[in-house]
Amino acid sequence: MSRIVYVDGEYVPEEQAKVSVFDRGYLFGDGVYEVVPVINGRLVDVDRMLARLEDSLAGISIAWPMEKKDYIAVHEELIARNGLKEGMIYSQVTRGVAERDFAFPPRALPVMIAFTRELNIIENPHAETGVEVVFVEDLRWKLRNIKSIALLAQVLAKQQAVERRAFEGWMVDDNGCVTEGTSSSAYIIRNGVLITRPLDVPGGRILPGIRRSVLLELAEADGIPVEERPFTREEALGADEAIASAATFGVLPVVRIDGHAIGNGEPGPLARRLRELYLGHALAQVSNPDQS
Repeated sequence: MSRIVYVDGEYVPEEQAKVSVFDRGYLFGDGVYEVVPVINGRLVDVDRMLARLEDSLAGISIAWPMEKKDYIAVHEELIARNGLKEGMIYSQVTRGVAERDFAFPPRALPVMIAFTRELNIIENPHAETGVEVVFVEDLRWKLRNIKSIALLAQVLAKQQAVERRAFEGWMVDDNGCVTEGTSSSAYIIRNGVLITRPLDVPGGRILPGIRRSVLLELAEADGIPVEERPFTREEALGADEAIASAATFGVLPVVRIDGHAIGNGEPGPLARRLRELYLGHALAQVSNPDQS
């Protein structure tokens, strides 16, 4: 059975999905996107996703393509039509279709597309082995807090990581500090303290990761100290443990960075505990869908 996707008001088989060559997302990367996990056929952290999408849309002056409740209804319909049990839904909103001109078109209407993808989040095999990351240069624009579909810098950085046989690339700014992963948030653990870069520091913002916000709350509630501060490449290499978080895998231990073993080169106790806390948070929602 062909996967069903959503394109500007219609649910169609993926091979029939089409967007205009004049869509500003295609021409300029003029749009924003979101990714929301699905576990047990239910959406996870919906309210946080809607809040971040609202900030991204406002950040580049695009109107909502529909009411928020209808936006979520599209997601739920895609889950039903595709029989999705575990994975994610990608959604994207562009400024719309218009003649190619850099200035905002006066009458274009926002265009939304969305599709599902099956993923193994709960029983991800990397949770037991851990993953390797490598350092890559952060080449992105300054408005990193906006979840823009213009991802060329991240694509190039991720390709560097793949070519070096790594799971992820950790981007490094001009000051030698890690900003975040190409498609994830980055953390180190030293002396029992979870350390991650603040959302906004001199030299560049980072994306307000939803898993990041959840994880910091869960850590503090569990008595794990948290420090939001920049950390350097050298600190990362000397960390006791490290982790990455993203919608597509939740939380994963990082056991090697640039070929150097972190700790004893195996997932550490706090990395395992933080993954356990996150999965508990997610599973509680899908068991009780009224919990946000």
